[in-house]
Amino acid sequence: MTTTSGTGDETPSYSRPGESSATPRHRIEQGEMLPETAYQIVHDETMLDGNARLNLATFVTTWMDESADKIYAESYDKNMIDKDEYPQTAKIEDDCWHMVANLWNVPDAEKTIGTSTIGSSEACMLGGLAFKRRWQHARKAAGKSTDNPNLVMSSAVQVCWEKFCNYFEVEARYVPVSAEHKMLDGFELDKYVDENTIGVVAIMGVTYTGTYEPVDKIATALDAIQAKTGFDVPIHVDGASGAMIAPFVQPELVWDFRLDRVHSISTSGHKYGLVYPGLGWVVWRDKASLPDDLIFNVSYLGGSMPTLALNFSRPGAQVLLQYYLFLRLGMSGYASVQKETRDVALYLSAGVAKIGAFDLWSDGSDIPVFAWQLKPGHTANWNLYHLSDRLRMLGWQVPAYPLPDNLADQTVQRIVVRNGLSMDIAAQLLADIEKETAFLDALESPMPIEGAPPGFHH
Repeated sequence: MTTTSGTGDETPSYSRPGESSATPRHRIEQGEMLPETAYQIVHDETMLDGNARLNLATFVTTWMDESADKIYAESYDKNMIDKDEYPQTAKIEDDCWHMVANLWNVPDAEKTIGTSTIGSSEACMLGGLAFKRRWQHARKAAGKSTDNPNLVMSSAVQVCWEKFCNYFEVEARYVPVSAEHKMLDGFELDKYVDENTIGVVAIMGVTYTGTYEPVDKIATALDAIQAKTGFDVPIHVDGASGAMIAPFVQPELVWDFRLDRVHSISTSGHKYGLVYPGLGWVVWRDKASLPDDLIFNVSYLGGSMPTLALNFSRPGAQVLLQYYLFLRLGMSGYASVQKETRDVALYLSAGVAKIGAFDLWSDGSDIPVFAWQLKPGHTANWNLYHLSDRLRMLGWQVPAYPLPDNLADQTVQRIVVRNGLSMDIAAQLLADIEKETAFLDALESPMPIEGAPPGFHH
């Protein structure tokens, strides 16, 4: 391949300086490089990455349509924090979180508050900070100590909550999952809640298995605790995935602001909001649920503006992409996309169950995510890590990992179905799972023992 640059250079591409030698890894070169050469190096190196469409591990959006790609290209330079320079982007952000607030049945969207974030991790941390600050204010007003706040959640919670508790000095109280209680469901919640509990986290779509935690049952348990002890404990719903599924696919399910105890809800726009990463949303029931002292009024680039975020400068393009999708799909379009995605998940889970080697932990009927375990006694020659490796050889990324705490000796495998995984691709995936399972079952001696990869995080 020969490339002609604007300077008349017709050197063969892979003979040019830079391409004809290995580039340094930990220091910047002294000299410049032709843009074509730098592009080719980056392009070639990223070919080593997996195919995003075949990644069944991630929840993050890997496909958008051509019109979305065009909007992205036209707006990637917009800085969301600079509301004075980009007032219409700021207005669109405001419109979007109001749309989300109404989607989640907030009592009065004009009397609430919300914001976009880099992702649902930042949104969760803002929800947690609002809980902590609100609890501190109440304790100080009552003349009580503000030492030792705690947050109650399932042991199957996403790692961002572990980070929140670590970074912001809150005791994490994990309610262990078990075979009888596979998620936080209100069982024995009174053993974990006390006067220092700033809130309880409920998950709409457990990362490990894709199942919804019953927010209504958690709220009922907290009502009983308040009646007995006087502790008024709010709920934050971590709806990273389910908050953009349930309103469209299970509208009758009561999990959102229809429950008085739910003070805040967060979601990932870049998961089932269907937007490229990174984008999150968080909304509070009302302005009283978010203490004023968490909102900063700053002077920036000639204007004064309120900000509510852990990050300062951040991209505005993803907010515009979310707005595009709200316009493009509407309620019926989102319902169609999410239903089709769930149908693919149900097709795959039914196929995996029929293989005979596996027991399902979930089937994808909540969010389009499901998990399975190897049937006890099925084989001593291989485990789910071996199946994961066999599928990776074919390009599929289907992770295996241990469950938390009381179930840590149990390994599951999980598939996340996203928009873009068609029924045709799913049929090929299922055929490959069947083929590789048959290959492993035919082994006459045990495979090397494997476990979760070092440093595994869900």
